[in-house]
Amino acid sequence: MTAESRPTDLGQPAGQPHVIPSYLDPAHLGPWGIYLEQVDRVTPYLGKLAYWVETLKRPKRILIVDVPIHLDDGSVAHFEGYRVQHNTSRGPAKGGVRFHQDVTLSEVMALSAWMTVKNAAVNLPYGGGKGGIRIDPRHYSQGELERLTRRYTTEIGLIIGPEKDIPAPDVNTNPQVMAWMMDTYSMNTGKTATGVVTGKPVALGGSLGRADATGRGVFVTGEAAMRKVGVRLEGARIAVQGFGNVGNAAARIFHDAGAKIVAIQDVSGTVISTAGIDPYAALEHLRGTGSILGLSGTEPLERDGFWDVDCDVMIPAALENQLTEANAHRIRAKVVIEGANGPTTPAADDILQGNGVTVVPDVLANAGGVTVSYFEWVQDFSSFFWTEDEINARLERIMREAFASLWEVSQKHGVTLRTAAFIVACTRVLEARALRGLYP
Repeated sequence: MTAESRPTDLGQPAGQPHVIPSYLDPAHLGPWGIYLEQVDRVTPYLGKLAYWVETLKRPKRILIVDVPIHLDDGSVAHFEGYRVQHNTSRGPAKGGVRFHQDVTLSEVMALSAWMTVKNAAVNLPYGGGKGGIRIDPRHYSQGELERLTRRYTTEIGLIIGPEKDIPAPDVNTNPQVMAWMMDTYSMNTGKTATGVVTGKPVALGGSLGRADATGRGVFVTGEAAMRKVGVRLEGARIAVQGFGNVGNAAARIFHDAGAKIVAIQDVSGTVISTAGIDPYAALEHLRGTGSILGLSGTEPLERDGFWDVDCDVMIPAALENQLTEANAHRIRAKVVIEGANGPTTPAADDILQGNGVTVVPDVLANAGGVTVSYFEWVQDFSSFFWTEDEINARLERIMREAFASLWEVSQKHGVTLRTAAFIVACTRVLEARALRGLYP
């Protein structure tokens, strides 16, 4: 990466020139800039630990790799891949791998940092990591995606491992991709290493309950927030953006608990129904037609109109930067539960707070997935596996305890749940940093 020298206020003596990594250049921050602003907002609450806050603003390790593969037509294509380890003060790096045409280094850095905060917020013994490949997987065959996955795994193999960095599924990756990653790593190390990834098929050491874990965490934390602000679960009107693994699981669990899904938006379009949408029928329709549009009992809505839907709860479960300064004032929900990573910008956070909207932040709301990934990792190490009921009960307990802790901090300091999550998480990370010291 390129770097430039300029005076900075990053903690070194005044007047001393300092080499600034390109990812700290204000002109190239992107999603990473949102994370940095979040850290700046929480710094006044860190007390003496603020001495170490620069630790949070610099990823521990960034690996950029070329991923060449043979395509089915015999040609060779090159793709850019990333693996970022943001922090490992509390344990090995942990975070997903996404395949998406818009993947950037800034995005992967921000996602890895949010994983650090997320794992610390729910008190898992992990640091934060994230990976990605810039590719639109819809245009490639299963064989091409397997070759891509195996080559990428080999390229990042020097920094991942069951006790170093544990990847997991993310956008456009799934248990099959994790199986390929696990097998590739195992072949390269000469032994079967089931714990190198989580989110694997159950037949390869995956955990029961993992598929719906993130959506279940969205429900558990969202329902807890609804009770705090006086929104009844029975009959609550829910609008869901994103109908992939997280969105459809959250919709199904809310529906089963008596809530009403009134709007669903995905890449194919938006549908609404004041009478309520059956998420099971919606999922079957999507699988059969490839689109959410045309679902019986619903009406189509223009994409931008989703933000005006009359609802009690909104669940952004798609990609980052969906709720912005341009649309946050239009939100009519009382509670926003972030199923996606980084869907709300700091400016939108301020607008929502000013309008009395309670936001359950991503670093808490969608931590169900990494929590059950932690269960999977533990089970792989012990070769002793739990029942799905045991897993769901443990997940709910951890998520409810984390929510209660963050709610208490938010009330004590008069801050949002997001700031409370950062206060708790950053305190834990920096306390570990301070206790470990610097070596050498």
